[in-house]
Amino acid sequence: MAQVQRMSRLMVKTLRDDPADAETLSHKLLVRAGYVRRNAAGIWTWLPLGKKVLDNISRVVREEMDAIGAQEVLLPALLPKDAYEASGRWEEYGDLLFRLKDRKGGDYLLGPTHEEIFTQTVKDQCTSYKDLPVMLYQIQTKYRDEARPRSGVLRGREFQMKDSYSFDTTDEGLAESYRLHREAYIKIFQRLGLDHRIVSAVSGAMGGSASEEFLAPAAAGEDTFVDCPNCDYAANTEAVTFKATQPAAAEHGLLEELDTPDTPTIESLAELLGVPASATLKNLLVKVDGEIVAVGVPGDREVDLGKLGEHLAPAVVELVTAEDFEGRPDLVRGYVGPQGLEKVRYIADPRIAAGTAWVTGANKPDTHARNVVAGRDFEVDDYLDVVVVEAGDPCPSCGAGLQLDRAIEIGHIFQLGRKYADTFQLDVLGQQGKPVRVTMGSYGIGVSRAVAALAEQSADDKGLCWPAEVAPADVHVVAAGKALQTELALDVAERLGAAGVRVLVDDRPGISPGVKFTDSELIGVPRILVAGRRSSEGVLELKDRRTGEREELTVDEAIARLAG
Repeated sequence: MAQVQRMSRLMVKTLRDDPADAETLSHKLLVRAGYVRRNAAGIWTWLPLGKKVLDNISRVVREEMDAIGAQEVLLPALLPKDAYEASGRWEEYGDLLFRLKDRKGGDYLLGPTHEEIFTQTVKDQCTSYKDLPVMLYQIQTKYRDEARPRSGVLRGREFQMKDSYSFDTTDEGLAESYRLHREAYIKIFQRLGLDHRIVSAVSGAMGGSASEEFLAPAAAGEDTFVDCPNCDYAANTEAVTFKATQPAAAEHGLLEELDTPDTPTIESLAELLGVPASATLKNLLVKVDGEIVAVGVPGDREVDLGKLGEHLAPAVVELVTAEDFEGRPDLVRGYVGPQGLEKVRYIADPRIAAGTAWVTGANKPDTHARNVVAGRDFEVDDYLDVVVVEAGDPCPSCGAGLQLDRAIEIGHIFQLGRKYADTFQLDVLGQQGKPVRVTMGSYGIGVSRAVAALAEQSADDKGLCWPAEVAPADVHVVAAGKALQTELALDVAERLGAAGVRVLVDDRPGISPGVKFTDSELIGVPRILVAGRRSSEGVLELKDRRTGEREELTVDEAIARLAG
């Protein structure tokens, strides 16, 4: 027998107006429909309806993780500093970590992710190759001190996440664990009804090598990804690579310095000289672990600091400040060029290929230079793909123009390799009687974030519209108001519950039929059954929340249809 939830006893308060601070659709509707309540910036209470959706998503995740042989555990959220200090992430996470001290002065943190603790757990429990492979997972509250928590539960400081970890003795075993998780994720998101894309990604603070993201396209998404309309290529913008082509042989004149007063920007320089911005060379100065480095890109492009940081990790990359120019006469602000730079590492985008000529700074105030040729007038220390990807850039696979889309990250899978195993010396006794270093994978799903992603993708102008697998009920029974209609609605609800159908029944007294109908559409249960004007005849109206299609059915027909 399934639960029958009477709205007359349900703690739910719907709102007619959007919250004043809400910007995204999911934020507006989850609050208005009574699913969540804000406690503080980035901190939310899950009310009864919201908790049901959250639990349904967790159930689907558990079922598919169990199906691939993963075992559920529950690790603490309050974690000692030592493990994260050993991995380096106590510092790498910076201000994102919630740090605290106990009464004895010991340092702790609230876990943002649990690689270190899972590694220690397996080190304690598994000593032989016979104990592996093993896959462990948990659904746990995570904490990150976001600088600007926003978009409701989409980006909070406390959130629900499924994180799992695989432990194998060989790279081939890791590849198989990765494949199993990838296939499980596809099934999970299909069951949840989430439209998603699998894209190549970078590992970030997680470390490791192979990495893919599962993205849910949505206007409210904070991630930008590219996909190719001509092939199946898709990637996070930070993972897109540019294939440099050898420029056609050309004769370039000698380097020539030009008087260019008041042109510290690419736009002002291009206008003065009558050249396109793409013919100029932009040189951005950054500090890498405190050392000044110049980064060159075509003048019509921007440096992607995220990409640059990934290339140079674990070094810390930051922009230079006015103080960094003091005592450096070779660095002229607004007029930096790669030729003649002293003791400065020069990184360039592959588009700055040997033999290409540019207009760029002359390292003198109010002066630029033309015919500055890569490989002749300056050398590039490292070529790194560091430009911000733009629509129309060539696809790395087929060369067609890429398109940009917005999405919400709902999952991320990594082949971590031996990074954490090396840190914690995670070895098991191998078949040959010698220690074998374990290799790991890490796999995450944003459970609470999936609630917001589903709301973004499935809602319409009337409210939420949940897929059946995650909805807080299978059917929303609405009593139009009169005693006979309420009596019939409750009777039908009990019969449906006895048949295993999850029912939300609106039996609230003193509420007008119009408000009840509006609330049923706002709450978003996939099917709405109305005890209305023909209740005395034993006839109900069944409405499909998504399509709006309606049909009249007798009580027995409605129960047979909904319980079938």
